[in-house]
Amino acid sequence: MITKLSVSHFAILLSSLLTLSACSTTQNNDDGWQNLLSPAEQKNWTAKINHHPSGQNFANTFRFSEDILLVRYDGYDDFNEQFGHLFYEAELTNFHLKFEYRFTGDFLESAPRYARLNSGVMFASQSADSILTDQNWPVSVEMQLLAEREAGVARPTGNMCSPGTEIYYQGDIYPEHCLNSSSPTFPAGEWVRGELIVKDGHVTQLINNDVVLEYDLALAKKDDLVTGENPATWEQMKNLKSGYIAFQSEGQPIDFKNVYLKIL
Repeated sequence: MITKLSVSHFAILLSSLLTLSACSTTQNNDDGWQNLLSPAEQKNWTAKINHHPSGQNFANTFRFSEDILLVRYDGYDDFNEQFGHLFYEAELTNFHLKFEYRFTGDFLESAPRYARLNSGVMFASQSADSILTDQNWPVSVEMQLLAEREAGVARPTGNMCSPGTEIYYQGDIYPEHCLNSSSPTFPAGEWVRGELIVKDGHVTQLINNDVVLEYDLALAKKDDLVTGENPATWEQMKNLKSGYIAFQSEGQPIDFKNVYLKIL
């Protein structure tokens, strides 16, 4: 016979089990990995698209289909430099990000030509809310993602680009905007695995389980790439010890899935 006391204990136990179950769904069991595209997490992303205020997802550029993030341009008449970024809510310092991506669909012809089969993951970035309406790119570092455009012509992926930032490569400030990785070239339409590890300012980028590039974060520095920003941003982001991650939209449809984050 179940007494009132035992029923109460049973209710508490059941509540605890349900809570643990919910946590495990987000955290992917007990290994510390958090599924950033789970239904519970999808509300924790904020779009910032150039010429639009933070939080306005113009033309439904970023959309979710179950646990897949789709970047699309079917609602665009003209690209009009509407570079977009979808930001995750948490500010990160030491972390490991895993994801898979594939380029798909037709390139928006009014977008810049360099953006064809080109996207990226921004990190060490300013927040979505700190980006002004007509600021083109966030001050950030980018893990650049590319696919083959011309048969037989190498086009590695998992590269580094640095809008408004500086990095150290092999002990020195790297003087160029982008730094190629050692990855092979992948065709459009193929799912590719990417990983980004940031630990105490050291960055390791992997493609399909292979380390393809390593470097160190340095500082934010005014350049001719980022425009329309708040001048105070440069002082606020003088060092790149922490920041936000974001997925990019530049005119090329792309899908992301299996996006997992672990805090280190």
